[in-house]
Amino acid sequence: MSGLLHRVDVSTPGASTAANYPVFIGSGVLKQAVPALESFCHGAQVLVVSNSTVAPLYLDRLLALLPNKALSHCILPDGESHKNLQQAERIFTALSALRASRDVTLIALGGGMIGDITGFAASLWMRGVNFIQVPTTLLAMVDSSVGGKTAVNLAAGKNLIGAFWQPVAVFADTDLLDTLPARELSAGFAEVLKYGAINDADFFAWLEQNVNALMHKEPTLLSEAIRRSVQNKADVVGRDPLERGERMLLNFGHTFGHALELAGNYGGILHGEAVAIGMLAAAHLSAQLHPNLAVDGQHTLRLQNLIRAFGLPQKPAFATRSEELLAHMKLDKKSLSGQLRLIPWRGIGQAYVGNASDEQILRAWAAIL
Repeated sequence: MSGLLHRVDVSTPGASTAANYPVFIGSGVLKQAVPALESFCHGAQVLVVSNSTVAPLYLDRLLALLPNKALSHCILPDGESHKNLQQAERIFTALSALRASRDVTLIALGGGMIGDITGFAASLWMRGVNFIQVPTTLLAMVDSSVGGKTAVNLAAGKNLIGAFWQPVAVFADTDLLDTLPARELSAGFAEVLKYGAINDADFFAWLEQNVNALMHKEPTLLSEAIRRSVQNKADVVGRDPLERGERMLLNFGHTFGHALELAGNYGGILHGEAVAIGMLAAAHLSAQLHPNLAVDGQHTLRLQNLIRAFGLPQKPAFATRSEELLAHMKLDKKSLSGQLRLIPWRGIGQAYVGNASDEQILRAWAAIL
């Protein structure tokens, strides 16, 4: 596959679904990778799952790359509010109509919601079948398409029903970002800067230096930002595929952010926007946990400035209360025996797994709201 800008290999030898798979990154990856794409569709049957926004743009293009397969598709409504059991059942119905056997391949063509729900369906159909990720948002390219977390939401909370189920390949074609709205692009950069914030201070500094070019989607820099993000995640996932230790660091800002998403009924705020605000809340919490850490205020300011530079919000646009958000956090799946496992930091690149009192969490929210 000549001309590919980057390839990152993900290895999860200790996972319940042990896997080694490639992530192809760059402009024109899908077209250049046709032989590889077809080879990862192990059987004759392929079901492409997409949504009502992405399908009109890219579904026909993808189907044309697989002329030798028995193709079908399932188009779901767009938006996180539709990542639920009812929409997952539509995928199972489509698989039934296809009379899909155990060698069927599902292809997720869309953002994080489509990737999550498609992987969830793949993990359950006949106790597990192959699926491929073709992410169409920056956030999905750098985060949700890699690592095997699949899930659907309940009214009570985000991602409460799910499984670890690794894809067989990921094709992150940056050409698919050409139609991505500016707000969605900014939301994706929240997950990019997260990797620098938790364990890669050099990457964080690189983002500070290149933020303007990245916002203009300069091709070489954008592909490099995706590569470094995916490599960061692949390294962590390879060491802790089932999130029993180090992988929890990838949740920096997420427990706070998921509470915001729930408060907004999964429609008032994008996931990346919620994570950006959540990272700031986590930094304010860290300042309480480490009052004598001289660099904390400086590092929090750098985080705040980079969030602003990427066009991300620093507080929610809708009204909510600290007490309501704390209640949502306590249902988060990262809670253990009633104790929230949070990700504070000791500065950029120095995140860790910790906890805090309700009072400290409420003060962190108060600093944001």
